[in-house]
Amino acid sequence: MKPIARRGLGLLLIITCFLVWMLSSSMSRRELRSRTCQGKGTLQVYVVDSLERRFVAREDIEAWLDAEYRAYAGLPLDSVNLDRIESIIRSHSAVRDCEAWLTDDGILHVSLSQRQPVVRFQDGTNGYYSDSEGFLFPLQARGSVRVPVVDGHLPFHVPRGYKGALTKPEEAAWLRQILGMVNTVHGTVWEDNISQITVNKDGDLVFIPREGKERFLFGAPTRVKEKLELMAAYYESVAPTKEPGWYSLVDVRHKKQLVCRK
Repeated sequence: MKPIARRGLGLLLIITCFLVWMLSSSMSRRELRSRTCQGKGTLQVYVVDSLERRFVAREDIEAWLDAEYRAYAGLPLDSVNLDRIESIIRSHSAVRDCEAWLTDDGILHVSLSQRQPVVRFQDGTNGYYSDSEGFLFPLQARGSVRVPVVDGHLPFHVPRGYKGALTKPEEAAWLRQILGMVNTVHGTVWEDNISQITVNKDGDLVFIPREGKERFLFGAPTRVKEKLELMAAYYESVAPTKEPGWYSLVDVRHKKQLVCRK
């Protein structure tokens, strides 16, 4: 075959492929316009970390979309604003991230992950969580997570329902120290043995064990590992020499020193 003929045949093949693509695209667009999104009864929700915490359920997604997106059922598939649906779902405090998509049968699918609390703060009747990045969000009506609880004279106060990071540098710095302390305690015997952490009027942390009369004056959330070792030394060397409840306060704020008070 002559070169000119080959070039002509190649050009014809390209034009044919382009026309086929244009025709199929046009048909796909018409098909999307003719297909509609099904009702909320067919909504498929996948919560990827539901075994760890159950803050969000399918009914919540349905309610949020009903209230904030309203009529998505019956819309042509190419008219459903998936970005807006994702934005609505992400705006709820327990949701970390989400993705929404439609399948050819008109079913809306939503996959989401939830925020993972590492500590809970209790400021009077106002309770809220923090994740490992310092994002604060309210306690959830659905589900709860067992994490360390810090209460008392907290050095910051947030409005009820607040979600987000702390904006004042000194408050954010204290929260980072608390998160570092919680991370150090995680996986140790103290994770289960300490029932509560209270901030006293002087700003010192007080560790309250699940058993016994003792309260441990921990001080600032610094030198955490060293202070935990002092607490262990108390139970190993001091407590066995006295009858139960002999000491009510054990001060571990000082380096390599235990101060016990009745």
